[in-house]
Amino acid sequence: MRAEFVNPFLASLLNVLKTMASMELAPQKPRLKKDEIARGDVSGLIGMVGPKTKGSMSITFDEGLALEIMQRMLGERPHSINEEVTDMVGEITNMVTGGAKRILAEKGYEFDMATPAVVSGRGHTITHKCDGAIIIMPFDSEYGKAFIEICFDG
Repeated sequence: MRAEFVNPFLASLLNVLKTMASMELAPQKPRLKKDEIARGDVSGLIGMVGPKTKGSMSITFDEGLALEIMQRMLGERPHSINEEVTDMVGEITNMVTGGAKRILAEKGYEFDMATPAVVSGRGHTITHKCDGAIIIMPFDSEYGKAFIEICFDG
């Protein structure tokens, strides 16, 4: 998978969390992911289809990080992942994909976005709707980790 596909999603996540939650994440080293097990506690997954490619992207947060983002964005902090937290993760997934979509459109890649699905629970699975390799990009913060997974055909 080409960096020109991956980088817009990474930049968009950093931008969304900085803008919406005044939070900085530290990108770590990307790697290939060989299984469907999520690396955190709550994930937003969104499919993308365009004339040149199709793929999917997920963002997974550790519970502590998701709760801190909730506190910073909405001023409330639940004790655990609840419906409001999963709604917020779906909204972040939408915002990140929308930001990446704008960047990719400037490079000639157009695609439509599906409605994000949100899954939570330790050890939940993420099934990407594509045949290509899955790239996982970890991010560190003082509140826990976040992970972006991206998979595109071709």
